[in-house]
Amino acid sequence: MDLRKLKTLIDLVQNSGISELEISEGEEKIRIAKHLTAAPATTVVSMPVAAAAAPVAVAPAPTPAGEPAPSQVDGHVVKAPMVGTFYRSSGPDAAPFVEVGKTVKAGDTLCIIEAMKLMNEIEAEVSGVVKAIQVENGQAVEYGQPMFVIG
Repeated sequence: MDLRKLKTLIDLVQNSGISELEISEGEEKIRIAKHLTAAPATTVVSMPVAAAAAPVAVAPAPTPAGEPAPSQVDGHVVKAPMVGTFYRSSGPDAAPFVEVGKTVKAGDTLCIIEAMKLMNEIEAEVSGVVKAIQVENGQAVEYGQPMFVIG
């Protein structure tokens, strides 16, 4: 892909309301994502599959302070059903849906994942006590990423 075209796409993502853009041209596939956090915007560019020479190790996401790491907590793991932005509450000034130690019933709202400007409520799959919250508010989540442990 032409570098001028790539720079134009990066500028488009940085200067618009979209948080992610993915384009495929033949065997080339490019994904540009803007992470909406307190830190400055970050642009991620994936190289074509054919150009990948070796697997890249990815460090695990940090766990919120004071909470056990996922491998230290037993219980039902609630995983992200989609890619998007994780929110613990319905709004910036609203109380979080759940906290560590709170008892939840199957069907209770745990969080919201924003995907393509749609707010998707994620519900508890089982009843129990929230043992861990594995994602920070406003953090991007990937499909299948652990978000909560309910025991």
